[in-house]
Amino acid sequence: MELVALYKRVVGLDVHQAQVTACALIEEADGTTRIEQRQFGAFKRDRRALAEWVASLRPDEVVMESTGIYWKSPYAALEAVGIRAKVVNARHVKHVPGRKTDVADAHWLATLARAGLLRGSFVPPAKLRELRLIARQRQKLVGQLASEKNRLHKVLTDSGVRLGVVVSDLHGPSARAMLKAIIAGQAPDEVVTLASRRLKASREEIFDALQGELTASHRFVLDELMRHIEEIETRIARFDARLLAELQSERNASRWIKALTKFGFIAPASA
Repeated sequence: MELVALYKRVVGLDVHQAQVTACALIEEADGTTRIEQRQFGAFKRDRRALAEWVASLRPDEVVMESTGIYWKSPYAALEAVGIRAKVVNARHVKHVPGRKTDVADAHWLATLARAGLLRGSFVPPAKLRELRLIARQRQKLVGQLASEKNRLHKVLTDSGVRLGVVVSDLHGPSARAMLKAIIAGQAPDEVVTLASRRLKASREEIFDALQGELTASHRFVLDELMRHIEEIETRIARFDARLLAELQSERNASRWIKALTKFGFIAPASA
């Protein structure tokens, strides 16, 4: 397939874990095309060398496939020298007709980029990528926390304690105080005194719900689960503090919060 050149200076990057293969297509003044191919390693000095080489070519377009997470470091290195590479979906590249099996991936990317046939994916600005890194890990912790809370509820139910029936949130201040008292082996008539007056259930209903057959094994597992839950909550609080500190340094903090919420990295305020 004959491709019409829209750009005169393009670079295609085939990114892998330990190596980046680069191919530059440069149109000379006489209309001929010069091909330059280079290979770079994956270490910081290699990424810097890659960025400097690409910058020296003064390219109109730089493209790379979004291969796993390996494209991120080379992308950041290019960004540091003022080059915003176009990150393209591998499926999109494969669906473009006319590829020859003996053409290297980097050369093919450069050829398609030169003809203007590649559409770049959205890549957030560097600051938002940093915030996203923190927010994504926070979301992992939130998932772990939900899983451990569900497990605690199941173990509590297995022991015959039905506190979850009369209390809407087992991890509210009052319910957690009662849970810890149960784990510590206090009797139901002592535990019920920790119930908040704000709870809708009566003291009699709560007392009945606290009746169970907790074995030593139940208490051991519940204690470990509660310790893990509180540990995860502490870690989430550290992530929250870091996110807020990062956002406060931004002039348009509300814009960053909206962006992180839009892309699912932090929960909406109403959640």
